[in-house]
Amino acid sequence: MSLDLAAALYSLPAVVMGLTVHEYAHARMAYALGDATAAREGRLTLDPLKHIDPLGFLFLAIAGFGWAKPVRFSRESLREPRRDEALIAVAGPLSNLALAILVSVFLRLALLVFPQFQIEGGSLGRLAFNILVYSVYVNYGLFLFNLIPIPPLDGSHLLLGALRIKPEAELRVYRIGTLALFAILAIEARSGVDILPIGAAVRAMARAVFWVLGF
Repeated sequence: MSLDLAAALYSLPAVVMGLTVHEYAHARMAYALGDATAAREGRLTLDPLKHIDPLGFLFLAIAGFGWAKPVRFSRESLREPRRDEALIAVAGPLSNLALAILVSVFLRLALLVFPQFQIEGGSLGRLAFNILVYSVYVNYGLFLFNLIPIPPLDGSHLLLGALRIKPEAELRVYRIGTLALFAILAIEARSGVDILPIGAAVRAMARAVFWVLGF
């Protein structure tokens, strides 16, 4: 098995899990803040089929970047719309951060109890170990990437909420930002140049947490 194919197979379950938890967190936070839109649309679940967008997943498989189904909510149903919209936005990335740390802790405990978990080449344990390690990196990536303040990423909700711009101007910013983000990702994919240095930041976070846990 080639390295690229192995990486794709290991990362696939991690991506599905990370995107599912991310969107579920958005839906759960919106529901907790008084809006039932996501609940009515069946998004208060950890079933990946409710959250994965087929086209976004295809882009992810082919181009290395993609998206899940966005969680919809009604600002009119929120008790404090500006504050609550920011809380809904940040819930997704924070859920990925929490998942990355939890998986790291689980890995450390698994290695303490089953030292052979990591080293048996070709075994089911080795496969599970690799998938979990990829899950750590994928979820750190989702955490950092989604905090970038470029529409339609979650970080843009925080920035635009803080700037308090008018709704019509916000729509224009979202259109321009979305096109700019796709252009940046396409250039990165074609050139191999990290315009958004997410990879280096992800590796630094993972190494720091692994070091604290004694890996």
